[in-house]
Amino acid sequence: MDLPKVIVEQELASKGFQMVLGIDEVGRGPLAGPVVAAAAWVHPRALTKDFKERSLVRDSKKLSEKQRLRICEYISNSDDFIIGIGEVSHGIIDKINILNATLLAMRFAVEDVSSKIEESGIFEKDFDYLNKCLLVDGNREVPKMEMKQRLFTKGDARIFSIAVASICAKVYRDELMVQHHETWPWFGFDTHKGYGTKRHLEALQKRGPCLIHRKSFGPVKSLL
Repeated sequence: MDLPKVIVEQELASKGFQMVLGIDEVGRGPLAGPVVAAAAWVHPRALTKDFKERSLVRDSKKLSEKQRLRICEYISNSDDFIIGIGEVSHGIIDKINILNATLLAMRFAVEDVSSKIEESGIFEKDFDYLNKCLLVDGNREVPKMEMKQRLFTKGDARIFSIAVASICAKVYRDELMVQHHETWPWFGFDTHKGYGTKRHLEALQKRGPCLIHRKSFGPVKSLL
């Protein structure tokens, strides 16, 4: 299996970009819960570092839940990574639509990771004067970003820092949906994480939507 490459991050570093972020989202398709984005900063030394979990840095959809948790734990405990999270609720999704909510979650994630990076003091140069570039999974730029952006179709399978973001976003959202399962166990959020599985649709028909369902999405809207 081809793993995500670090060529883009290294190329940008050679051109004087001190802060390169990868960003990805998860949760556009589910009928319930938030959309979540993660933005990942990877220390240049980690781009070529050989660590045991490195082969797990790839498209989160190609990993098992156990593998995602393992690499996410490594990332969380390593000084080589700083992660920011952006979350937009089901209610906001219904108000502004899922595309706009996804882009908003991405902006929140960039703001979060930027704040963490600035607080870390890892860069001696004034944060506002750093050369920054955002590597985005998809074909749309994130609005209101005062930094260069580069877009990558299937970026989570191609770009190392985007793959890191993909994994962290997936783990964060999955954990939220497991928590929601405790409140509404009949929907099975702990297994399908809000996607429209047969079990989920049957529970929707029988019990009706719960508080975190996206009321603008067809299968839910039809029951209201």
